Amino acid sequence: MPSLLACVIALAVSAALAPAWAQDRDAAARVYLYRGADRDQKLVEKAKQEGALTLYTSMQVTDSRSLTEAFEKRYGIRVSLWRASGEKVAQRVLTEARGARHDVDAIETDGAQMEILYREKQLAPFFSPSVKDIPAAILPAHAAYVPTRLTLYVLAFNTRRVPPAEAPNSFDELLDPKWAGRFALEAADVAWFAAVAKAMGEANGTAYFRKLAAMKPGIRSGHTLMAELVAAGEIDMALDAHVQGVARLKDKGAPIEWKALQPAFGQPSSVGVALRAPHPHAALLFADFILSREGQEIIKARNRVPSSRAVASPLNNFSYRLIDPAIALDEWDKWSALWSSLFLGGKEVKKDE
Repeated sequence: MPSLLACVIALAVSAALAPAWAQDRDAAARVYLYRGADRDQKLVEKAKQEGALTLYTSMQVTDSRSLTEAFEKRYGIRVSLWRASGEKVAQRVLTEARGARHDVDAIETDGAQMEILYREKQLAPFFSPSVKDIPAAILPAHAAYVPTRLTLYVLAFNTRRVPPAEAPNSFDELLDPKWAGRFALEAADVAWFAAVAKAMGEANGTAYFRKLAAMKPGIRSGHTLMAELVAAGEIDMALDAHVQGVARLKDKGAPIEWKALQPAFGQPSSVGVALRAPHPHAALLFADFILSREGQEIIKARNRVPSSRAVASPLNNFSYRLIDPAIALDEWDKWSALWSSLFLGGKEVKKDE
């Protein structure tokens, strides 16, 4: 148990930090939430005066470079890019913040990691005109980050092994005995499993997945590999494929197609602006850019799924919901244990990096 002195010191430190955080928040709001008629003009002018931007992202470098180079060309603002897995991006932001080092301006990574940064008070709510084009249902209520691109889960099937007219149209149809042993699941898709089970009603969803486990699905590690195995005919179907991966193979002429089974879910990657960004105007301008039609077209051109309805894409033109980040952050032990018992023979789930 902490000593009385330790408690007093902790309270004093907390009290000292609270006003500082509030001041940072208020200063950020004056930049990030400004909606005056001259907003865009002022933002560009002040961002150009700052002249630089530091971006931390988990987007592949070939994809992120397309965005940052277009941004640099349009505004003449130099972008310093650091790329790593989502977990490492969040860890670096938090480690630097705890050391009173504030280098990052904008962050773009997966939803669970952005939620961690929001909870740790590293992000500031912001306004961007292009948010109006993002489906309201996928925007977090706190407005501290906005989805930029999506990973949507679909049923993928080999069209030579499973004629499109015969492919399952629902989760229930997958329980037909003729599909036993003919489909696969990705080994670490705990969050998708939990989201679907909860959407079905937790008791009903758990019962459904017990029946699905009795169908003896194959278990594969990696969505790219799983889609390639479907395309090669080594697996007839994959229940939790990533739609963009299937689309890439289809574009290359592979005999593969996809269907969105309801309830359909996806994972977002989102952009946020740092509460204590050294270049706040440049940070906000980059958020504007990646959410704009131009930025979203670049994302689409890189075979990613844009979040904006301003950019037409067949890859997100169906009803879907986003997986609640609380599953990964607050409920992981519960759902990973159930997933392991159903599909992994009790082995530990290896989280994706």
